[in-house]
Amino acid sequence: MIAASRSFYSAFKVSFQETQGRLLYELGNGQWDIPGLRLLLEKIIPERGVMEDYEVEHEFPGVGHRTMRLNARQVFYEGGADTTILLGIEDVTGRRALEREREELLRQKEILLEELQHRVANSLQIIASILLMKARAVSSEETRSHLRDAHQRVMSVAAVQSHLHVSDGIDQIEVGSYLFKLCGSLADSMIGENQPIKLKVVADNSRLGSTQVVSIGLIVTELVINALKYAFPAGKARAVVHVTYESDGEDWRLVISDNGVGKEYGGPAAKGGLGTVIVGALVKQLEARMEVRDAEPGLSVSITRASFTSRVPKAA
Repeated sequence: MIAASRSFYSAFKVSFQETQGRLLYELGNGQWDIPGLRLLLEKIIPERGVMEDYEVEHEFPGVGHRTMRLNARQVFYEGGADTTILLGIEDVTGRRALEREREELLRQKEILLEELQHRVANSLQIIASILLMKARAVSSEETRSHLRDAHQRVMSVAAVQSHLHVSDGIDQIEVGSYLFKLCGSLADSMIGENQPIKLKVVADNSRLGSTQVVSIGLIVTELVINALKYAFPAGKARAVVHVTYESDGEDWRLVISDNGVGKEYGGPAAKGGLGTVIVGALVKQLEARMEVRDAEPGLSVSITRASFTSRVPKAA
């Protein structure tokens, strides 16, 4: 070594006499005698002129266990053929310790989040099972209907929770995938062989926050249940309920329509029902507006956030 800074002498507890004129690999107890570092200083730097962010982890005498980050450059002298290497050493021990601590905290957070998700999922499944069991046990058809509706509301929230788990806790859910899963669950539990009704979903692959998706899911649950229960009282060939979702930036439109008897069954426009109250509150929470109109045949309910022009062709 030709020379070293005061901070080098102070940090590594060495003197000027112990350093000057000696090879870097001979300093101290040989802590710098690292094959990879020798290769860089003797071969790669002379060829390429630079070494960046090479880290050395070692037990340094009088200093302790440290992680050092090295950067080197060739220095050329005007009018001379000789070159030297300028070596910079940065103690990054504290930084690496903080990074390891952060990684450990993130790992613990992920474990806790996963455990919480499992507990939430189990709790929702238990609640849904109890509601379904009670629905089968009661004698009142009206009570049974209310319990089944409550069961579907719980399953709607459970579907969002499961999507969060699949997304590794990321609070952005693909709406289309969620609606397909939710409507599949509704169809499996509500559509019987005596009245085959098709439940079709058309949705883009945009994402929304879990809070918004929960609200949209509950709206879809209420309106689809309503359509499946009341839109086809006398049975109908080619009975179908459409769920359409499309977005444009932060704006979106959700449409639930059917080809049933239309406003004759009251549907979501009816006043006073629990489902109507739930849908109205959720629409308000989403800062959206709801429009109910005759689809001729059937009924169409659109929930629109801000100004949105539909690009999806009307269903046949």
